Amino acid sequence: MSIKKTFILVLAAIALSVVMPADASKKIPQYKQFQTVKRTYGAAIRWNEFEMAWSHVDPVYRKQNPLTSLDKERFKQIQITGYDEKTMDTLEDGTIEQEVEIHLINRNTQTERIISDTQIWRWDPASKRWWLSSGLPDFTAKSY
Repeated sequence: MSIKKTFILVLAAIALSVVMPADASKKIPQYKQFQTVKRTYGAAIRWNEFEMAWSHVDPVYRKQNPLTSLDKERFKQIQITGYDEKTMDTLEDGTIEQEVEIHLINRNTQTERIISDTQIWRWDPASKRWWLSSGLPDFTAKSY
């Protein structure tokens, strides 16, 4: 492929990456806030900061599903090695569904697994922030 064609493809890719967030911002209220929250949450998961990730979970969910000491012990047994956002859809009720692939290693067996996490994010007008209403990933889920 010529340098000119490669340059045109690179420019097209850059243009699409600039246009796509603008389009998404029309569909998702408070789009910039969502981007910030999902980045912070993703970083917390990537760095095994599960208490920080837990602070992004909807307070209603946290009250109904408190973290147990067993949950916290399970967090100590894993090391996250990858966190890749795959898809994102805005649902009719304004919530956002995001599919994430998480790579993790069991510290005891040193085996890597890959799990899929479907996240549901909702905007809370009272607190003026996005909450993860689906809870933390199920790290005990079967890998694919």
